Amino acid sequence: MINLTKIVAAILVLLAIALGGYAWMLGRQAPPRTAVTTAPASNQPQSQQALTHPVVVAAKPLPAGQTIPADALRVERLTVNPTGAFQDVATAAGRVPVLDLSEGSPVMENQLVSGLALRVGEGERAVAIKADEIMGVGNKIQPGDFVDVFITLKSDGKDVDRSQARLLLSRKRVLAFGSASVDGLPSNTADKQQQQGQRSETARTAVLAITVDDVNRLTIGDATGRLILALRNPNDMAEPDSKLFADLPSALQPASIRPGEPRRAPLEGLDRAQAGLTTVDLVTGGKTIAGRPALTEARATSGGTRTPQPGIARGGLQVEVIRGDRSETMSY
Repeated sequence: MINLTKIVAAILVLLAIALGGYAWMLGRQAPPRTAVTTAPASNQPQSQQALTHPVVVAAKPLPAGQTIPADALRVERLTVNPTGAFQDVATAAGRVPVLDLSEGSPVMENQLVSGLALRVGEGERAVAIKADEIMGVGNKIQPGDFVDVFITLKSDGKDVDRSQARLLLSRKRVLAFGSASVDGLPSNTADKQQQQGQRSETARTAVLAITVDDVNRLTIGDATGRLILALRNPNDMAEPDSKLFADLPSALQPASIRPGEPRRAPLEGLDRAQAGLTTVDLVTGGKTIAGRPALTEARATSGGTRTPQPGIARGGLQVEVIRGDRSETMSY
């Protein structure tokens, strides 16, 4: 029994030695190459090889300040998708770049005109005027509303009865009031107020969309009188009949018509705006003195003595305006 045990132990020892030697031999041999190798990039699916995005790019140079025609754009597939890029030509056509774009460059939102400028119609201008709670209907006006603009002109204390109030502009669209705007862009003022937990500030400006030939009326009225905004229903289309009132004379007189030239049409649009308007004509309604506009009746003073101008009606209020060595008398 003892001899059998010794034999088994010897066999186990020999087996252990043999396994150890075999393991040592395997450790010295180079590791076999893996049968499965990484497939080359050319065998990968095309979508994983190069992911592309449709991006609208300039088909030709696009100058700043000019409307982009549809044929000046094309769609290319790029490996990058810039923030604010367009994927459809129709969404970018008709927009106006704020800087020159070279051919092949992507067209992005931050490169195009945006904001209130896009809300102003053709022939209109956006004009800001001072606003307060009374002028702005208790700050109840919102962007997109329609208002009538009234003006009040106060005379001096001796002639209070000569003060006047009248409709200056009718049915004008409000583009912005205070920090709110029709373009929906957040304002820095509103963000600061929310952070500080303050109440919304009182509106200080109102931006109206008006025709270009009415800008003179609004700016002079804002400078010389007090403006009041009257909120109106947007479905109310009523406006005053301009044929019932004479046109106000312009500050600049049109050039004389040469013999044989056809009679010119009344000034409109930009021509009317450039011709301008005087405060006198806005106040007096363009009343004439001796057949001429009141503003043109100016004369040089001599020795500090001023005589009344002929042709001035004695009734009504007369005001003499002195500008340097020139003076003029207005009646209204």
